[in-house]
Amino acid sequence: MRVRKVIDGVSEKVMCSVTAAVSFLVVLIAAGLYLKARPIMEITPIKELLTSSSWHPLKGEFGFYPFLMGTFWVTFLAMIFAIPICLLCSIYISEYAPRKMRDVIKPLIDLLAGIPSVVYGVFGVLAVVPLIRDTAHRINISTTGYSVLAGGIVLAIMVFPIIISVSVEVIQSVPYEARESSLSLGATQWQTVKKVVLKKAFPGIVAAIILGFSRAFGETMAVLMVVGNVPQVPHSIFEEAYPLTALIANNYGEMLSVPLYDSALLLGALILLLIVLLFSMAARLILMRGGR
Repeated sequence: MRVRKVIDGVSEKVMCSVTAAVSFLVVLIAAGLYLKARPIMEITPIKELLTSSSWHPLKGEFGFYPFLMGTFWVTFLAMIFAIPICLLCSIYISEYAPRKMRDVIKPLIDLLAGIPSVVYGVFGVLAVVPLIRDTAHRINISTTGYSVLAGGIVLAIMVFPIIISVSVEVIQSVPYEARESSLSLGATQWQTVKKVVLKKAFPGIVAAIILGFSRAFGETMAVLMVVGNVPQVPHSIFEEAYPLTALIANNYGEMLSVPLYDSALLLGALILLLIVLLFSMAARLILMRGGR
């Protein structure tokens, strides 16, 4: 008995240490990025870096505003496309689809999550970009097809499996007794889904959306291939943009002989990390309120 208690105590401490080490990685990464980004923040105020539109590394001008706006445009457009589609798919799979169809659909959706992002990028270049260009020309809009809209469509497709898979699990976790009680009172199946199931599953659905948003916000390769990579603040979904992730991927490792260039790019990485962290904390607060 005593040996068993000792083994249990050692196992608990080992698992606690491993968990703490994994959790500490986030702090370690943030600290490393901050130390690398500190030189440029000591020279230029962070407010000026975030609000300036002037990006001329050879002149020592590093304005992140166009890249931040490009990132937000593409990400929020992707979520506008993805959220209603994913929610309707999740409801159908969980509440309406026959069991055999559900067993076929779920593995196919999960398969989408395993496709490399470069494949989505190639699909965007070959299918989405020409479709946008041809459709826009028919309505007298001048565009090359490489645009915020192309990036939003490709990103929306990429986050489908994440949001759908998590939402399905959350909806199916709602006790069946809640559905039976609603139906026994005369409610239709849709009224039961809308008033009972979705209300109970709402915090989990929000968490799924935040998870999908984080994936979209940090995506690099697929967006880089279809968004145009023009450093400007887009004013239309048909205009080119240059997300912050694409800026880092395109330039890190090149032109680092330019003073502060390395520091500026790693500041961009730190900004991405902090934004994703803030949204994750917001999701956690929503889950806590929903639990109460």
